[in-house]
Amino acid sequence: MRSRTKRFGLGVVAVVVLALSSPPTAAASPIAHVNLGDSFSAGSGVLPLAPSTPLRCLQSEQNFAHIVASQQGYSLTDISCGGAATDDFYAPQFEGARAQFDALSPSTDVVTVMIGGNDSSVFSGAIAACVSALATHAGAFDPCTQQNGSTFDDKILDSTLPAVRQALRDIHTRVPEAKVIIVGYPWLIPASSTCAPQVPVALGDVPYLRNLQATLNDAIRQAAVDTDTTFVDMSVASEGHDACQPVGVRWVEPLLFANQFVPLHPNALGEAAIAAAVTEVLTV
Repeated sequence: MRSRTKRFGLGVVAVVVLALSSPPTAAASPIAHVNLGDSFSAGSGVLPLAPSTPLRCLQSEQNFAHIVASQQGYSLTDISCGGAATDDFYAPQFEGARAQFDALSPSTDVVTVMIGGNDSSVFSGAIAACVSALATHAGAFDPCTQQNGSTFDDKILDSTLPAVRQALRDIHTRVPEAKVIIVGYPWLIPASSTCAPQVPVALGDVPYLRNLQATLNDAIRQAAVDTDTTFVDMSVASEGHDACQPVGVRWVEPLLFANQFVPLHPNALGEAAIAAAVTEVLTV
């Protein structure tokens, strides 16, 4: 009986010694997610604003990257900023900011990007030109088209496409093992029909602006193909959810009568829709 007691006691001691001497199992590090880009990526206009980010960036705590990271348990570094162009990947956008590429590191696992709309002021320039054309040529069918022709499309093909292509190449160079995803822009306006008064442009200029956005998204898609980057196409999903649709249907707020302080940008529904599309390609 005593010998059995001793053997049992030694077994307990051995188990304790082994438990104490075995190294603890290291917890798996969360996936490191970096989000880059402009106001569509930042979710500018969607409240609440993300803490500890420059106010000037108007980065939302509910932009698509924050939603994806929260749902997937990623560790997010979001340096997206309203007004950013591809140049701001390489140099600070304004005093007190940092170059967006500074957020990339050897530990980065996933990179998400929305960029290109601000290069050569394509988005803002085209919208401003078409609103101005209507104001100065009331009753004209397509004054913006007549005044500008292929000007904005030429800027996209000559400047935006090579800039986005190079930016994607440089991301892959900096983080060659990371999964890189670039997202196209959701539709701002319908394919045809009037969009006034929400987006006050002439009837004939609605397809002009729509085709311009198609050119931009095609350029982003081509840059993705050229650099082996995953492209998330929002054009199909966002059809019928443009800024001219009713509240609760639209994913983008209109230029006038918007329900957020940054018009003609994705609302909370839009950012959630982008998050769902990005999550789909991340989890296949």
